[in-house]
Amino acid sequence: MKLKDKVALITGGGSGIGAAVARRFAEEGARVAIADVVPQGAEGVKDEIIKKGGEAIFCQVDVRKRDEVHGMIDQVVQEFGSLDILINNAGVTRDNLCARMSEEEWDFVVDVSLKGTFLCSQAAYRPMRKQKYGRIVNTASVVVRGNMGQVNYSSSKAGIIGLTRTLALEYARSNITVNCIAPGFIDTPMTAAGMTDKVKELALERIPLARMGTPEEVANVHLFLASDDAGYITGQVIFLDGGVSIGI
Repeated sequence: MKLKDKVALITGGGSGIGAAVARRFAEEGARVAIADVVPQGAEGVKDEIIKKGGEAIFCQVDVRKRDEVHGMIDQVVQEFGSLDILINNAGVTRDNLCARMSEEEWDFVVDVSLKGTFLCSQAAYRPMRKQKYGRIVNTASVVVRGNMGQVNYSSSKAGIIGLTRTLALEYARSNITVNCIAPGFIDTPMTAAGMTDKVKELALERIPLARMGTPEEVANVHLFLASDDAGYITGQVIFLDGGVSIGI
C-alpha cells in the first residue's frame, strides 16, 4: 500500500474529486479526514470507508475562516496523531461575465479557492514541519489559461499556481513537497451543474481525447503526488485535461 499509516486531509471531500481522492487514499492504507462545509455527502463517504475497514473522520469547516481551519488541523492531529498529506480541493463557481460580476461573486470564489488553500497550507505547516515530512497537493484548473464568464474562478486558480510554487520553495527545507493539479472537464456534480447539453457538446469538441475525465483518474494523480514515489517532485503543475491545454 502506497499510503500505509499516513494521515491525509482532503478539503471539499464530500463529493466529486474530493470524495474519489478520499476513497482512493483509504484503499492505499491512509487514515482519512474528510473536510467539507456541510456534512451531507462527507458523512456518507466517511461511513463508506469505515464499512470497508478503513479509518475516517469528518471535519466540518469553512476554509475561508482561519479559526475553523486551525480547529480542523487540531482535530486531525488529535484524532490520528499526525498530518502527513493535505489535499486542497475545496472550490466553488459563481459564473458571470466580468462586466456583470458582483463583488460578492468575486469574493466568494476567490476566498474559498485561493484564500482557503492559503489558510489550510499555512495551518498544515505546523505539524508537518514538526515531523519533517509532508505532502501538499493543491487544485488549480485548465481555465487558468482563460475562460469567458469565469474571471473569478480562473483568477483564483491562477493564484493557486503561484501559491504552490512559492510554498514549494518555502517548505522544502522541512521536507514538505507542494504540487498542484489542474483538471480539465471532469465528470463531477459541480461541472454538470454549470453545463447545458450544448455547452457539454462544445466542450467535448475541444478535448483531443474526446471525453470527459473521471474523478477516479484525478484521484490517481493525487495518489502519485502524495506518495513517496513523488518525493523529489515539488513546485510542479500537472494538467489532467485530455489534451485541452495543448491547443490553447
